Amino acid sequence: MNLDRVFENNEGWIKDKLTLNPNYFEELGEGQNPELLFIGCSDSRVTAEELMGLGPGEVFVHRNIANMVIGTDLNVMSVVEYAVVHLKVNHVVVCGHFACGGVKAAMQSADLGILNPWLRNIRDVYRIHKTELNAIDCEEKKYDRLVELNVQEQCVNLIKTAAVQKAFRDRGLKVHGWVFDIHTGKLIDLKIDFDAILKNIMEIYHLD
Repeated sequence: MNLDRVFENNEGWIKDKLTLNPNYFEELGEGQNPELLFIGCSDSRVTAEELMGLGPGEVFVHRNIANMVIGTDLNVMSVVEYAVVHLKVNHVVVCGHFACGGVKAAMQSADLGILNPWLRNIRDVYRIHKTELNAIDCEEKKYDRLVELNVQEQCVNLIKTAAVQKAFRDRGLKVHGWVFDIHTGKLIDLKIDFDAILKNIMEIYHLD
């Protein structure tokens, strides 16, 4: 890749924005007020704002390998805290995608060095749902189902947090689980039942 092209593209983007709105960058500099926190995968094929048809200022984004929400990861936890408590987003989305390299790697028994501790969290998802997954004969369908179940479990991890529970109680914040079908471009809503999950885990994870 010729990086000069990036700067040329940037100049074209600036011109396009100013043509539509001469005050675009002045308004952008006034601050952000996004309604949505999007937690997605770092995969280069999955562009958060573009696939939702949103632009700068409309969505707060965090991306990591396989869209994980790990309680000991200060990066994602800081993003959740800032978005939910300070930006006061009303929706938090965990979005996985089919053909996810992180999920695929977690299905293998190979030693992947520094990636091992990270992938272990996805393997834990497999362990929790192994009865369902092991009943699927087709490897491709098993792979897709693990992508969906991983999104579901990361939503559960979000609902365990104090920030999300308080925002749910105080202003009705919602958690959503989506999958991006990389083969068709479609977003699939897994219809995560926030209330049912919270009720199910409240005995252990409920925080005053």
